[in-house]
Amino acid sequence: MQTKDNYIKRFKIINSIREFLNKNGYIEVETPVLQPVYGGANAKPFKTFHHALDQEFFLRIATELYLKQLIVGGFEKVYEMSKDFRNEGIDRSHNPEFTMLEFYQAYADYNFMMDFVEEMFKKVATDLGVKKISWDGNNIDLSKKFARKTMDELIKEHTGHSIDLTDSKAVFDVCKKLDLKVKKTDSLAKMIDEIMRRKIEPNLINPTYVMNHPVEISPLAKVNRDGDTDSTERFELFIAGMEFANGFSELNDAEDQAQRFHNQAKAKEAGDHEAMFYDADFIRALEYGMPPTGGCGIGIDRLVMLLTNSPSIRDVILFPHMRAEAN
Repeated sequence: MQTKDNYIKRFKIINSIREFLNKNGYIEVETPVLQPVYGGANAKPFKTFHHALDQEFFLRIATELYLKQLIVGGFEKVYEMSKDFRNEGIDRSHNPEFTMLEFYQAYADYNFMMDFVEEMFKKVATDLGVKKISWDGNNIDLSKKFARKTMDELIKEHTGHSIDLTDSKAVFDVCKKLDLKVKKTDSLAKMIDEIMRRKIEPNLINPTYVMNHPVEISPLAKVNRDGDTDSTERFELFIAGMEFANGFSELNDAEDQAQRFHNQAKAKEAGDHEAMFYDADFIRALEYGMPPTGGCGIGIDRLVMLLTNSPSIRDVILFPHMRAEAN
């Protein structure tokens, strides 16, 4: 009975989001599930084979690169409520098949997107009749202003270590001081993720935007306009210790994007299975010209978890993936 109630609420949440986006002039679109080159996130994909075309395809891990090609094509506000697939572990907040909302707006940036996402979350909570949330013994108030802090500020605040997030050796040294399981051969992205996941994210209970991620771990985000060429105009929204949204001022410089794809390809060759491919079609689209654009992705399943006070993603999906029963 609880699962049914959760799904009815899920339906209302998705409807509320669609109403919000439609009212703000967005067009809902559909992009390919089978992709010849996967991208838009750092994740390990599922792959399949199309016999008629004699070609390998991947189940999409994100819709980002296709949606941004639509921005290039003159669609100034687009969104997609998609099923994405990532060949990764299963836990209380991860399922290999999940629902993701991605939306992009021309002539916007990450500051606009942070305001827009906050407005969306508050509208959805109001429509559902949720004012305050009790989560794992913590009270969460979505009506208050969402906090905004840079990644290095949060690391300093919660670990006591001031760190240059572009210096792999410095990041490795801090990881060892914090007794985190990393190796010198690990990528900078993996080491930063370990610090954030183990020491920072569990403390982010009330809505908090984590801002200004290093360039190396943000291959699709524009470099900060304030002159700091080592960080990007990117944010992640955390609530109840979980990531709910990831957005940025989209990188629209074709040469810069091509070089970052080359760097990702080198990382993949070096053994990073989650690094991206070089996507020639997307680079070609950027060469035609993409206006300044803000974009964001939101995990719908986690948002339903939060607003229904469900401790596991399995409680908000009708048919979650489970390990097969032994015969």
